[in-house]
Amino acid sequence: MAKADVSIIDYGVGNLLSVQRGLEHFGASVELISEPKSVEEANRVVLPGVGAFGNAMKTLKRLRLIEPIQELAERGTPVLGVCLGMQLLLDKSEEHGLHDGIGLLTGSVKAISNLGSNNESLRVPHIGWSPLYKPDSCSWAGTILEDLEEGSAVYFVHSFAATDVPSGNRIADTRYGGNEICAVIGHENVTGCQFHPEKSGEIGLKILHRFMLQ
Repeated sequence: MAKADVSIIDYGVGNLLSVQRGLEHFGASVELISEPKSVEEANRVVLPGVGAFGNAMKTLKRLRLIEPIQELAERGTPVLGVCLGMQLLLDKSEEHGLHDGIGLLTGSVKAISNLGSNNESLRVPHIGWSPLYKPDSCSWAGTILEDLEEGSAVYFVHSFAATDVPSGNRIADTRYGGNEICAVIGHENVTGCQFHPEKSGEIGLKILHRFMLQ
């Protein structure tokens, strides 16, 4: 039996069906997986997620999925983390205590500020459409954003964000109240997006399609 084009890790968290429909829009064969062996054999993997970092890591550990995810990434398999799934790819999180992450990308997860750049109060979580910008002179060529124009807007729902990410791994930022928030991170075959491409209309579909081409 042929392996699916892309596998979505099902650990009881995340908008699995929305992500699946987005990938199937381009004719991709998609499967939901939750067994270590299935992760090890996947062609491409999407790690979705909503909710608390610590609970998600406990579930991944209980299902014995952490090491298979690490091993397939080391082999060069394309991996995409979405929202909480992106955060899980980092080294650690300070959400409700200190928790270790999967450690595929350098960085940590911290609460986004409830004060804007002019000390105005901001509503947290950050919810809604926000544009993507290139940090410094970053190029989007060869990334999941390759088909986008700078300023393209995507849909966010989050209270925590990636920090301490090496400049070379920071692919896109957004701004909330004038504060820069890391929106896309990546290194080689591992990429994470803080926003929800599956909820971001045509822009999100372009991102998912580009992931399928990696």
